Amino acid sequence: MSSNETLALEIGSWAQAVSITDVPKHVQDQALLNILDAVGIAFASTHYEFATRSIAASVALGSGPRGAIACDERFTVRDQAMLNGILIHGLDFDDTHVPGVIHATASALPTAIAIADDRELSGNDLVLGFLIALEISARVGTAANGGFHAQGFHPTGLAGAFGAAAAAAKMIGLDAHGIASAQGIVGSLASGSMEFLETGAWTKRLHPGWAAVSGITAAELAKAKFEAPLAIYEGRFGLYATHTPAGHDLKMDAVAADLGSAWELMRVAIKPYAACHFTHACIDIAIELVTENNLTAADIESVTTIVPPQVVPVVCEPAQAKLTPRSDYDAKFSLPFIVATAIAKRRFTLADLDDDCLVDPELLALAAKVSYQNDPNPTFPKYFHGEVIIQTKDGRTLRKREDINRGADERPLSASDVEAKFRDNVALVSGSDVADRVLNAVMSLPSTKNSRDFVEALRTK
Repeated sequence: MSSNETLALEIGSWAQAVSITDVPKHVQDQALLNILDAVGIAFASTHYEFATRSIAASVALGSGPRGAIACDERFTVRDQAMLNGILIHGLDFDDTHVPGVIHATASALPTAIAIADDRELSGNDLVLGFLIALEISARVGTAANGGFHAQGFHPTGLAGAFGAAAAAAKMIGLDAHGIASAQGIVGSLASGSMEFLETGAWTKRLHPGWAAVSGITAAELAKAKFEAPLAIYEGRFGLYATHTPAGHDLKMDAVAADLGSAWELMRVAIKPYAACHFTHACIDIAIELVTENNLTAADIESVTTIVPPQVVPVVCEPAQAKLTPRSDYDAKFSLPFIVATAIAKRRFTLADLDDDCLVDPELLALAAKVSYQNDPNPTFPKYFHGEVIIQTKDGRTLRKREDINRGADERPLSASDVEAKFRDNVALVSGSDVADRVLNAVMSLPSTKNSRDFVEALRTK
């Protein structure tokens, strides 16, 4: 980067020049799997009250011509993007870019769908827009090196807005300066407070959809030549100066290094469980230990989880509140409840978050036996690792560690795993005929001439 070129301009130059032919085939194939996973989760979300209320609010904001995933109603372009983001992220079952600690697809896909649908772009244009949004969001999150969380901001909302702005600007035909301007503008729109953790509130569900709305808005303002600060990342009042703790160890090189040669999509983990990704290693270990040793909840004296200190404020503290989750979303961020469920049921599914599960006295009694310790040798955020130690009532100590969480780049879910998850999610609200139609629509994106056909295939239940 030259002395007068900002990071936003460097990203703009890359985004303007990149085409789908520059994307390796294995990256394109993986993109389709991530899109399939996200669409399936959006279908499942419509089974829940938060989706009903979100749809009602979106309808109240005004009607339009655009359709949202698994919905009969139609919306404006930005409300379509907002609602798709809520539906994809609403169950916290969507993928995570591990180094950036962001839900990468949840803002990238709604952005790409909204622009491609509105402008009748090709399926390849949609996939490329998705990849650009994900690529930049992931890198912006990685550069913070945990600093967004430390300052109380949800990285998915912050970083996602920048990727959405870059992708939307590219998709509406802006040049490098225009794409940079969109990023500069979105710096004043990006948001996402971690305060939802205090009460189990629903606001986290909104963050990626709002990131998409912000990106689309910023791109149109940039197209209209709205003046923007181009040093939005590295400036004195830029993103990292204002949204990370003073003196925090940043990784600013991550924002633009190796753009186009190292694809961050390949570091995105598709979730096997509908819970905060920080808990997944402990879920797997707990299920393995009780299965291998044929244990029941009645056999357990105590459970100690060993986790990276960075995840403690999210899934372990405040300790008393984590023992009695107030909602399904609260439960997704309660390591004691999640581990207790994994031990008692040898699974952790969406059904295990139903209201009756949250007040099950046996589960809550077992959760009270689960404590945590800080891992003295963390590799977070490279991996969301964990360790579980079970003390049994007959005096045994059972211990296992998972250094690399399942779904991470070195332990990815297979295509068949992703399809099975997709079908399970769609089955909550629709039949196998709908699942087949949607699966075909996603996998046919590279040959789809008009993305509006793709969106219509996703729209109805």
